[in-house]
Amino acid sequence: MELKVCKFGGTSMATKDSILNVANIVNADSARKFVVVSAPGKRFKGDDKVTDLLYACYSKRDDSNAFETTFKLISDRFITIAKELNIKYDISVDLRKVHDGILENNSIDYAASRGEYLSAILFSKVLGFEFVDAADIIKFDSEGDFDPITTNELIASKLSFGKGAVIPGFYGSLPDGTIKTFSRGGSDYTGSLIAKGVEADIYENWTDVSGFCVADPRIVNDPKIINELSYDELRELSYMGASVLHPASTFPLQSLGIPINIKNTFDMDAEGTMIVKTSTYKKASILTGIAGKKGFTTIFIKKDMMNTEVGFVRKVLSVIEKYNINLEHMPTGIDTMSLIVPTDEIDDKLEYVISDISKAVNPGLIYVYKNISLIAVVGHGMLRTAGTAAKIFSALADANINIRMIDQGSSEINIIIGVDETNMDKAIKTIYNKFFN
Repeated sequence: MELKVCKFGGTSMATKDSILNVANIVNADSARKFVVVSAPGKRFKGDDKVTDLLYACYSKRDDSNAFETTFKLISDRFITIAKELNIKYDISVDLRKVHDGILENNSIDYAASRGEYLSAILFSKVLGFEFVDAADIIKFDSEGDFDPITTNELIASKLSFGKGAVIPGFYGSLPDGTIKTFSRGGSDYTGSLIAKGVEADIYENWTDVSGFCVADPRIVNDPKIINELSYDELRELSYMGASVLHPASTFPLQSLGIPINIKNTFDMDAEGTMIVKTSTYKKASILTGIAGKKGFTTIFIKKDMMNTEVGFVRKVLSVIEKYNINLEHMPTGIDTMSLIVPTDEIDDKLEYVISDISKAVNPGLIYVYKNISLIAVVGHGMLRTAGTAAKIFSALADANINIRMIDQGSSEINIIIGVDETNMDKAIKTIYNKFFN
């Protein structure tokens, strides 16, 4: 029998109606045995996410009135959900434990994780499924690093029963039982860990969109939905700002080749997007998707005969490492190289970095470009298709967009283009229209 693991985000768990909709989705397919849930999200524009309220509670522990006022907002949310769903379970007992736990526990991770914890308890009552605390099956070592081997063993052994289970996303525990969270978006990762541990046939990630779009719908009007893409394509697009799915969530699934299906909680009949190990879908365009990200700085270095100077690149990169700066891209020529780095990591160190590079390699010229955006044009096989790059660059030239950087490495799936931040949206629209309209 087919086995599915489902993950539902904060929007899906925000109100009585959305929760009942999720219950209908789970009950519509008996293969959906394991469900991972997020904390309740916003119910309307201007509303607070429960996780944000929990962070606020933690920060107000020394101010009794402020703490109690904020915690009451959280308590009211869950009590109202339980009442509206007519759940015959006293959630106030769990709320009191969470209340006292935040005050007594110095871990901000404990506070941040309680939205998922309470959400999963309530939803397990709605479905009649078992509640399995993520702290019992998702493990970190004593250094705070995720422990994949122990986690996989615990998931496989503790989720082997026939009855369904609801598991809170976002957190696990250290060896001493202390709660430890993943980064935000970690509920996606929890879902993929559960899918791997139970060796699911499909991991369904339910959200509030009908799949992965070719481009950001906030930039391109009504972009096409991607029917299928590979794990590698997903990571490229996610890293560059496509935020439907946490990019790290593919790692646990790749070894077993478990596909991910991005689905819309509020349009369950939509096919969504399938994410697979190797995409075989026949696409109308050689491109799979386009994504952009702002906030980069380029350090351009020029020195005659640079290519003959042994250790030149190493000396430059040692400066970047010294200041703990991530290097995004490094296009090079015979006499030139460019370092593309996050602006927020170098801004307050730029003067020192330039000085140290000058001392290390004595370049003929160093020039800094700020306010750069990187655009990833992604698609399997596009670099083997004649004219793809020319088509991209000619479209940008026709739109009078100046290209600051091009990085077309040995990978066949992406071309990275640097443009001024003011031109990012225009560049994405231009490329989209060239290939998809």
